Amino acid sequence: MLHCYSGNVELAKEYIKMGCYISIPGTVTFKNNKKTREVVSEIPLEYLLIETDSPYMAPEPHRGKRNDPSLVAFVADKIAQEKGISYEKVCEATKENAKRFFNIK
Repeated sequence: MLHCYSGNVELAKEYIKMGCYISIPGTVTFKNNKKTREVVSEIPLEYLLIETDSPYMAPEPHRGKRNDPSLVAFVADKIAQEKGISYEKVCEATKENAKRFFNIK
């Protein structure tokens, strides 16, 4: 898993070829963070995880405040917007991805 991924889409694709997951933090919601939004758009949903990186990098509209796990919903919502799919689909897919990564039955 690439924690708090901030690299470009080309590098993300190489990591995926190696079997890695890409974990998307709250910074994906920042207006000027085009690079992470491009990663979200280009990487298949089955390789994405979501995170808050609490207590840092709170998503919009909480930017600059203390982050906490409840704000992960903003990350899922932004991924849904970028991929043009439902929030529920993102939540279900990333839940299954996390279960697979952490070997949770």
